Amino acid sequence: MPKYQRIVLKLSGEVLAGSRSFGIDASRVRELAAEISEVAATGVQIGLVVGGGNFFRGVEAAADMDRVAADHMGMLATVINALALQDALEKAGIPTRVMTAIQMHQVAEPYIRRRAIRHLEKGRIVIFAAGTSNPYFSTDTAATLRALEIDANVIAKATRVDGVYDKDPLRHEGALLYAEISYHDVLAKALRVMDASAVAMCRDNQLPIIVFNLTVAGNIMRMSMGDPVGTLIH
Repeated sequence: MPKYQRIVLKLSGEVLAGSRSFGIDASRVRELAAEISEVAATGVQIGLVVGGGNFFRGVEAAADMDRVAADHMGMLATVINALALQDALEKAGIPTRVMTAIQMHQVAEPYIRRRAIRHLEKGRIVIFAAGTSNPYFSTDTAATLRALEIDANVIAKATRVDGVYDKDPLRHEGALLYAEISYHDVLAKALRVMDASAVAMCRDNQLPIIVFNLTVAGNIMRMSMGDPVGTLIH
């Protein structure tokens, strides 16, 4: 029996690139879609937010161009990824809707909160694309905002490491993994697991965050079932 009835799963754009450094790896997207569809088949209502870093990262580009223009380009990159995920999920047998914060009617539905909740109640996966439509806000913050708006039970951030560490485990051998940690400690220790604004929003609204390793097959299912996987921020 799933522990969480409604979740928002946050994926980085780089996940869709697989072993490549750019673009979309179709086989990796199919693997992800298969895992997510298994979770959806248990009755868990799933909202997805995916970044766009495999195509364009606004923060990095802003060093050479206008930040607002760079962020808008990054939002459009998330729409490309959302459409790729939608295609893979529907081929896996799960009806999926892409809802964008920037209106583009020929491509996807505009984001409307009540319609998104209705899709979830009908067993459809909803992919929230184009961030919040506002520059200076990351997809972490977009995922948090959507999770709060649709009354999700948890926001799950999928990463390349096992959870939240006291320092970067990819650079430091002796990094300590936290099983649980408070919002306050994440912010006070400047643990860069999510944007500070996203963590603060979760803290102010008591929305738990689970940070877990997406590269381990089956972890999405374990997380949704409430198994001890990754780090719980609460």
